[in-house]
Amino acid sequence: MDAYFKNRRVWITGASSGLGEALARALAAEGASLILSARNQPALERVAAQCREAGSREVIVHALDLADTDAIGASAAKLLEQVGKVDVLINNGGISQRDYALQTSLEVDEKLMRVNYLGTVALTKAVLPHMLLHELGHIVTISSVVGKFGSPLRSSYSASKHALHGFFDSLRAELGDSPVRITLICPGYIRTDISKNALTGDGTPQGTMDQATDKGMAPEVFARKALKAIKDGREEALIGGGKELLAVWMKRFFPGILSSILRKAKVT
Repeated sequence: MDAYFKNRRVWITGASSGLGEALARALAAEGASLILSARNQPALERVAAQCREAGSREVIVHALDLADTDAIGASAAKLLEQVGKVDVLINNGGISQRDYALQTSLEVDEKLMRVNYLGTVALTKAVLPHMLLHELGHIVTISSVVGKFGSPLRSSYSASKHALHGFFDSLRAELGDSPVRITLICPGYIRTDISKNALTGDGTPQGTMDQATDKGMAPEVFARKALKAIKDGREEALIGGGKELLAVWMKRFFPGILSSILRKAKVT
C-alpha cells in the first residue's frame, strides 16, 4: 500500500456512482479517511459500506446538491466544524449533455453551468480558506477531454468544463508558492453511466449508453491513474484512450484538421 493517502481526509463529490465511486474505493484501499458527497443518500451509504470494507477507518456521508449553490457555503462550514480540516478535495460531481446546441433549452445550459461549474467553484471557495489556514491541501477537479476541445452534442457540457480550466488555472497562478496544490484531471471515455444520465435538450435524461462510453476505460483503471497523478502533484492529467488523447494533441497543433474531423464525426 502506498502511504501517500493513508490517514489523509479526502472529500469527494459525485461519490455515489461512476468515477466518484471508483475513486472512493481506490482511496479506501490506500487507507484514506473519506467524506462522500452527492444527492443520493442511499447510494452514498452503499459506497460508504464498501469503503469501510476496503480499509478506510473513517467514512463520513455528507449529502450535498451542487445545484444549490446558495447552500453550499453553510453545508461546507458545518462539515469543516465537525472534521476540522480537509486534506484533499476532489471536485468530481457533475452531469453531461447529449443534444444539439440549437435543440438544447437555455434552462439545460444553465443547469450544466450551475452544477458543473458554479457548484464546484462554490465548494472550492468554501474549503480553500481552511486549507490556507492549515497550510496544506490539494484541490483536484475532474474535468474532461472536452474541456480541451468542443465536441458535437456536448456544447453545454464542454462549455462548463472549459470554464473549470479557466478558473482553476487562474486560481493556481494566484496561489503562487502557497502549499495548496491544484490538479485538473481530464478523462476521456470511461465506462460509467454518464451517457445514460446525460441531459437531452428538454432536460430529460438520455437513458441509453453511448457506444464509445460502453467501450471506454474501466473506472477502476481510471481511478488508479488519477490517484497517481494526484500523488505526483501534476497540474493536469489526460486519462483516456488513444483517440481522445490524439484529439487533444490535434487541437493544440492542428486545430483546423481537428475541426474538419469533428464536423464529419458520428458521435452519440
